[in-house]
Amino acid sequence: MSLYLAEGEIVALLGRNGAGKTTTLRSIMGLTPPWSGSIRFLGMELVGRKTHEISRLGIAYVPDDRRIFPDLTVEENLEIAAKYRHKTSNGWTLQKVYELFPILETLRSRKGGTLSGGEQKMLAIGRALMQNPKLLLLDEPSEGLGPIIVRSLIQKIHEIAKAGVTILIADQNLKFCRRVASRGYIMDKGRIVYQGKMEEIWHDKELLSKYITV
Repeated sequence: MSLYLAEGEIVALLGRNGAGKTTTLRSIMGLTPPWSGSIRFLGMELVGRKTHEISRLGIAYVPDDRRIFPDLTVEENLEIAAKYRHKTSNGWTLQKVYELFPILETLRSRKGGTLSGGEQKMLAIGRALMQNPKLLLLDEPSEGLGPIIVRSLIQKIHEIAKAGVTILIADQNLKFCRRVASRGYIMDKGRIVYQGKMEEIWHDKELLSKYITV
């Protein structure tokens, strides 16, 4: 498989369950090292690096299960991510994250485990941003969220991109990806089988029937 992201893009990685979307994100982060090939970020080879090294280069990963710390408060979850952040002169701060997700400031003293699914999703993204990423990997960000929360999430993702963060989203929610991404890749059995603009993918019913819809 082969894919690329230009700086400032929002790109979707599409496909049914088991197509290889999560494995692709995990491979970028060094969590599931590839058997062969090359993964390059800003000219630097990622294959062979440890996950914490990749993170410090400026890549943040939000897994589908969020993995927040349930016994830490919202603010503690955010602050712990800032300890080993990617160094930059104009980075994300607590205040910037609270401006992006005002509900988190309201809940700053609440334990992470007491939050709703949507609130945990916002916290997980906020925690990733506290690492000052240049590239943000989002795995199934719309999964399990109600329509109102999804609409809000779309707006927030666009705001993150406008702040200078490139975003790769792995999701099987085609409607969500159409509204948030400019380009898309379709995966099937660990391979890229199609790439193009999201509008082209949206209108290609034969393609969707073969690789996306159930």
